[in-house]
Amino acid sequence: MPNELIFLTGFVLFILIMLAADLGFFGRSDKPVSIGRAASMSAVWVSLALIFYGLIYEYGDLLHHVNTFAALREINNKNFHHLQLNPADFAGSLELYRKNLSLEFITGYVVEYALSVDNIFVMVLIFTAFAVDPRYYHKVLIWGILGAIVMRFLFIFLGSALIGRFHWVLYIFGAFLVYTGIMMFINRNQEQEIDPQNHGVVRFASKYFAVHPRFEQGKFFMKVDGRKLITPLFLVLMIIEVTDVVFAVDSIPAIFSVTKDPYIVFFSNIFAILGLRSMFFLLVNIIEKFRFLKIGLSALLAFIGLKMLAGDYAMQIGLTTGVSLLVILGILAVSIIASLAFPEKKETA
Repeated sequence: MPNELIFLTGFVLFILIMLAADLGFFGRSDKPVSIGRAASMSAVWVSLALIFYGLIYEYGDLLHHVNTFAALREINNKNFHHLQLNPADFAGSLELYRKNLSLEFITGYVVEYALSVDNIFVMVLIFTAFAVDPRYYHKVLIWGILGAIVMRFLFIFLGSALIGRFHWVLYIFGAFLVYTGIMMFINRNQEQEIDPQNHGVVRFASKYFAVHPRFEQGKFFMKVDGRKLITPLFLVLMIIEVTDVVFAVDSIPAIFSVTKDPYIVFFSNIFAILGLRSMFFLLVNIIEKFRFLKIGLSALLAFIGLKMLAGDYAMQIGLTTGVSLLVILGILAVSIIASLAFPEKKETA
């Protein structure tokens, strides 16, 4: 436990430092974030995730302080790694464990990063519906990410505790993911709309808080006649947070199909969230070009859900973490390439 606490504390400190750097990089002025700056920061976040992958590959056994074969066997069973360990070769078994742990991290990262694209679709709708000035997108998103990190931490370790106590919860997760994938495919062409006046968060805030009637540059709060009011920009932040909670209901069960280690789930999840803001600015103006991406994401969710429902049988038929990663990358690659190769034809008058 001390090792896990040290790892977790160090990781949280790293997150805070990088968020501060990210805020300084994006938030130096109230100007819309350029594609070049977004691409640079996206490259930084992806590079950091790959470096973290390398650290787990080399030193992953230190996370749970696996220094004996008994400890290795215990963590293998506890987190359902399904590794074929050799008691006569502790060094070889430990290397196998580290490789598998790093592969689980990078697979979970790819899954979360891909699913976060669907989150971007909704964020664009929210900003457009509330007519938010693009200069203030970055401010809303940075605070949204901070809230998302806290919520994901609670969701992940609660989910891990449930799985550890009630293993059958995995089958509920699997069935839910298959259902979500099917519904995403069925509703892929439906126009999503957000009504600013009748949104549930807006009605809730209007009932319990004093709301300022208009935007005041990038301010979340205003003081008028001694009263503290929340601005429409803060309402947008609240909606972003609620939206992330909804998406977490899909994404967190999805990553538990890849790994049951709550720390690897948390690390991969948070790296994907940290890269969400820069990816938003990178894709905000071209997101509609990926017309087949929702089909790809629906197939991804259905695949992950079916693997989860298959349980141990998935490993018996060769559906290892490495094979799953290749399938996931293949699904995403096909949907992106098809979107670029067969763009939607616009009707002309």
